[in-house]
Amino acid sequence: MGGIVEEVSSGLARALAGALESARGRGSVKVDQVPEFTVEVPREKDHGDFAANLAMLLARPARMAPRKIAEILVNNFSLTGTWVERVEIAGPGFINFYLKPAWVYEILPKIIALRENYGRLDEGKGKRVQVEFVSANPTGLLHMGNARGAALGDSIASILDFAGFSVTREFYINDAGNQIENFGLSLEARYMQLLGLDVPFPEDGYHGEDLVGTVQSFIGRHGDAFLKVEAGERRAALVEYALNEKLEAIKRVLRDFGVRYDVWFSERFLHESGAVKDTLNLLREQGHIYESEEALWFKASAFGAEKDEVLVRSNGIPTYFATDIAYHLNKFQRGFERVIDIWGADHHGHVARMKGAVAAVGYDPAALEVVIMQLVRLYKGGELVRMSKRSGQFVTLEELVEDVGKDAARYFFVMRSSDSHLDFDLDLAKAETNENPVYYIQYAHARICSILRQCKEQGGKVPDPAEVDFSLLKEESEFALARKLADFPGEVASAAKGLAPQRIARYAHELAGLLHSFYNANRVITADQALSGARLVLVDATRITLQNALRLLGLTAPQRM
Repeated sequence: MGGIVEEVSSGLARALAGALESARGRGSVKVDQVPEFTVEVPREKDHGDFAANLAMLLARPARMAPRKIAEILVNNFSLTGTWVERVEIAGPGFINFYLKPAWVYEILPKIIALRENYGRLDEGKGKRVQVEFVSANPTGLLHMGNARGAALGDSIASILDFAGFSVTREFYINDAGNQIENFGLSLEARYMQLLGLDVPFPEDGYHGEDLVGTVQSFIGRHGDAFLKVEAGERRAALVEYALNEKLEAIKRVLRDFGVRYDVWFSERFLHESGAVKDTLNLLREQGHIYESEEALWFKASAFGAEKDEVLVRSNGIPTYFATDIAYHLNKFQRGFERVIDIWGADHHGHVARMKGAVAAVGYDPAALEVVIMQLVRLYKGGELVRMSKRSGQFVTLEELVEDVGKDAARYFFVMRSSDSHLDFDLDLAKAETNENPVYYIQYAHARICSILRQCKEQGGKVPDPAEVDFSLLKEESEFALARKLADFPGEVASAAKGLAPQRIARYAHELAGLLHSFYNANRVITADQALSGARLVLVDATRITLQNALRLLGLTAPQRM
């Protein structure tokens, strides 16, 4: 479902192509074929509602000055069946179209009819896409990096779904490898210490206070029974118990953050099923592995990476990278046509190696897209926040949600591009003022709901758009609001194409601003019933669009504030 902006743009492009054909027929412009040209919304309002670059593209093949070509095209342009009021030539040969104000009001009945589907597109054509995000080690609490990844990944998945892709959200559980061995040693040490034994804690162990609580819970169930068993069995039991507890906690915290996954994929499965071994064999068969220093190496440099990478250490244990290749092979084997990973900035150097590995196992490396997100810094009272009571090291996602709420947290995490460092102002996120973008947007929605309640209390209702005279909407603030509503499908398309939820965040903020400006300049419910009806449809369409934008970011649209 495209938007009216795209419809009008396409109509102007067809009319302009018709003008060129007419000019060619008269011999005014001599070219063999029509070049691909654009009709788009110019950045500067003074340059019209739409602008085309066709004349400049024709200059070389037609051997004519672009302004002269523009004049010919304008003279051959038919206004019949278009919203065009006037056409002007600007600069080196841009053709600027100025439309009758009424064109933009055509969107209002469509929004009312489509409601929660306004802005939904078919760009993806049902193409299967997997978005994997967070994928934190299930050995502790979720931190700010995980929180930003959760907000980004979930919003990207929602936007892609709205744009017509078939989306699967996936969490990769890192329940194997060195970190789990270290986790087991840490749990064992805490277990023995809590039972009164004087044992050292691993130097690089997990020091969070939450681990103490986990072991206390384990002791509450099993007592000292595992002091009497072999160390391997003791650690295995502790790890199994702790992983289940931590994973359930992660799921709960993410649910509270508004994130629900379709698949929870276990790393352990890749080892137990033989997938890692099979992947290594495949790479060996394809000639992408060599042996050096008693280790097996992947020829990553052959695929554009800076250096080769170890797959199997000299002790025979596969590296994390080997498992990661097996995991990505598994993704493509499950039929995903496009795989999107959300990674922290510290994984930037891993991108080229991973894309090379995808190519090495027989898939298009372009089908793997990696969104790199930069670090988050929390500020309170103008000062950097460093410590957490629960983790002893960092502020947890759970603490953040308790402090500022789900909506504020999610919006702040996506309001900047993922590749930008993010300074999260805790005081601003909690402020009930217009300076807080979340409050500002949600208040716009609540303000509209208040108007609609007032209308209902007075015995009225939002009229059927078919019965409304939109020509009564003559104020600049009315036109600006409707014009912004018309942009929403295009913003969804751009956000989906660029994996850029910040576009939707910015759009919602700008739309809220236009609503507040309109509200401050005009009364919606007036003695003029016809004008009131037109304005009620306008604000109801704004409410629907705001709600749709907020939903894509995982935010609520409150009716009262």
